[in-house]
Amino acid sequence: MNILERIRQNSLAHPDRPAVVSGDEKLTWGELEQLSTRLAAHLEQACGDNRAPVAVYGHKSPLMLVCFLACVRSGRAYCPIDISVPESRAQLILDQMDSPVVLATEELSCDCKEKELWSLEKLKSLLSQKLPPLPEAKAVSGEDTYYIIFTSGSTGTPKGVQITASCLNHYLDWSVTLGTSPEQKQGQIFLNQAPFSFDLSVMDLYTCLACGGTLFCLSKTAQADYRLLLNRLGASGAQVWVSTPSFADICLTDPAFSQKLLPHLELFLFCGETLTNRTVQKLQSRFPGAKIMNTYGPTESTVAVTQVLVDEALNSAVSPLPVGRPKLGTRLEIWREDGSPANPGEKGEIIILGDTVSSGYYKRPDLTHKAFFTCEREGKSLRGYHTGDEGYLKEGMLYYGGRLDLQIKLHGYRIELGDIESNILRLPGISRAAVIPRMSAGKVKSLAAFAVCQEPVADSFAKSQELKKRLKDYLPEYMIPKKFIFLEELPVTANGKADRQTLGNMLQPSGNPANDGSGGQALGGKG
Repeated sequence: MNILERIRQNSLAHPDRPAVVSGDEKLTWGELEQLSTRLAAHLEQACGDNRAPVAVYGHKSPLMLVCFLACVRSGRAYCPIDISVPESRAQLILDQMDSPVVLATEELSCDCKEKELWSLEKLKSLLSQKLPPLPEAKAVSGEDTYYIIFTSGSTGTPKGVQITASCLNHYLDWSVTLGTSPEQKQGQIFLNQAPFSFDLSVMDLYTCLACGGTLFCLSKTAQADYRLLLNRLGASGAQVWVSTPSFADICLTDPAFSQKLLPHLELFLFCGETLTNRTVQKLQSRFPGAKIMNTYGPTESTVAVTQVLVDEALNSAVSPLPVGRPKLGTRLEIWREDGSPANPGEKGEIIILGDTVSSGYYKRPDLTHKAFFTCEREGKSLRGYHTGDEGYLKEGMLYYGGRLDLQIKLHGYRIELGDIESNILRLPGISRAAVIPRMSAGKVKSLAAFAVCQEPVADSFAKSQELKKRLKDYLPEYMIPKKFIFLEELPVTANGKADRQTLGNMLQPSGNPANDGSGGQALGGKG
């Protein structure tokens, strides 16, 4: 059953049940169905034959869900843009959208150019006006693009991953079974931590909608204020927790984060970065009755494609933890650099084949050709994706080994180091730059930038603060390096590229780079 039909049935069965709660705002299932159907008719009237994807700007408002469903019900994909995305980056995304309208539940300062901005006031006005509902056949289906999520690009320009309706429906057939049965998940409260422009949110948002549950959103404000965060968690009544491991680690720093705070919590679902044995051990101690599931998958394969239940036995026996076995409909292969299959236990690139692999990058056939392919397996034609991740298979279980290129994961966000470097080089007075991840316990903890300036740096701390402030115009907060180190020249390899191994060694205590702009603080601290 497709997701739109599931939503329709849930709205009929439980029209008064809250579908989404965000701060003081909420929408019932009946309101979600009614308003999204109504807005879909207005979109069709305004856009006509233009079926281009529609940008939806905002932050965790229940009305954003109305906009998402209205777009796909009118036969148009949607592209979420969170308020945390810098204006210049949001502008790059908006410029790629060819729809005549932009939907915004928050104030949008970008130049919409020839597009009409449907502000919050405009949306509320339209939702008060009834139009005949659109026929169900208008909705996206099959290989139509359902949503586009933009991720970091190595050239400094974000790239849009297209996920089809078929991909999403296949993913949901699996995600509703994670940890507990679909019947057990019916009507449960799902915690939403990630912004809707981050694909991890699909795991909670659409699994919740498929199960007729309630999505409880944690706003950016709540996550920035620890006391408020604990208050919101306690008020959530959450039964299914979806987040990056890093977010759980932050919560675990307070002893109050325990089963007493969340007495109904049954399941932790983790994705986006490495889940450590230590984090699992703490969660098992604080939440003895809850299951912990580890998953893996890039945006290009619709959130996640593997699963493993991490119980006490597995956590005690294996380190690092596996990321699991592939879901039904997905095939995992490990390829050597020459494209030949690796032997069991041999490390290589993780290749994903199957029914949730993206159709490619929006308006980027060049990048699509490099990353995606089709192949025959057991008489079936399958879409495939080069993840750029290193890993190995052992007895059918996948183990993740990090990135093969300059892409890293930080707090669950996928980041191209080249993206950050390109934007540092946009700043006045910078002639060369390289960004290096700082690792701890197999995870990226923070980023450090090495920069060569055209003029001598008299005050490295002040210069560091200036560059961070300027970068906020181009990059989200999570992509801005915590530390800047200023060099007269970058060390290079024989082929003229930045010598990242040497730069990485400089981050070690013995390296002790003098002009690091840290103000005497440890890496990741002030400066």
